[in-house]
Amino acid sequence: MSFQSADNTDRGAEGRTTDDAASGKTWYEEFTVSGGQALDKVKELIAEGNVRRLFIKNSDGRVLLEVPLTAGVAVTAVTAVIAPALVAVGAVAAFLAQVTIGVERVRPQLEGTPESGGDGPQDG
Repeated sequence: MSFQSADNTDRGAEGRTTDDAASGKTWYEEFTVSGGQALDKVKELIAEGNVRRLFIKNSDGRVLLEVPLTAGVAVTAVTAVIAPALVAVGAVAAFLAQVTIGVERVRPQLEGTPESGGDGPQDG
């Protein structure tokens, strides 16, 4: 998978968007943070709930860690399951001045949205 580069300090830039037959659309964002802030940012992203995968990259763009996440799993369950990965994130980030966190997200489908275009409001 190729990554779109974005140099944004602690804020995302919407990247590429792809169709996913199982769950609608996915898109990719990157956040550049200091090594000390990486673990907090990863926890924040997991808590948002629409993250499918996380990538931790060094300043050269090399992927150091990839963490797949399952959409719809409770945050506490995800945190418990990936606790070893979170420890790895902290350990890796402690040695780096700056890391890039890549996030593949799933765009949630709106509930109650009609499949067709709909007829619009009706006068009665």
